[in-house]
Amino acid sequence: MKILRLTVTALAAVLLTGPVLADGFRLGAIEIEQPWARATAPASPAGVVYLRLDNRGGVADRLISAATPVAGTVALHEHAMDGGVMMMREVKAIDLAPEASVTLAPNGLHIMLIGLKEPLVKGRTFPLTLTFEKAGTLTVEVAIQGAGDMAPEPNASEHQGMGEHDNMSR
Repeated sequence: MKILRLTVTALAAVLLTGPVLADGFRLGAIEIEQPWARATAPASPAGVVYLRLDNRGGVADRLISAATPVAGTVALHEHAMDGGVMMMREVKAIDLAPEASVTLAPNGLHIMLIGLKEPLVKGRTFPLTLTFEKAGTLTVEVAIQGAGDMAPEPNASEHQGMGEHDNMSR
């Protein structure tokens, strides 16, 4: 009876923390697809994470924060034109309407990693914890791409499995 209880508890933990999908991660109605970052120079103090958020449900939600052990501070940012000049500024949240998608990509919305503890190296991954206003919290694996890449490599997240990553914070 004790073994059955442990098995049910373990299964519930996997289902509640969000399974890994073939091309991303899921937390309730929220799908996080292809989280990726660009490699950084050895002395770079900052990095950037991009991904796609899909709300498959009928209720709006918001990405309200992110955290990772590879940076001192993590902030939600956007690029915006201000008087003919492209500026980057922090946003309090990223809204996700029901049955809608939001893509965080170069020259748009993104997650800023400030105070990198070590360079982001192509081919490695690192954990990123995303917190949504309603759906809760989920940790995803971010695949590090080339320094000049404008999009993730096709199927870049397929190699990522639960607990199987080259964690940079070791």
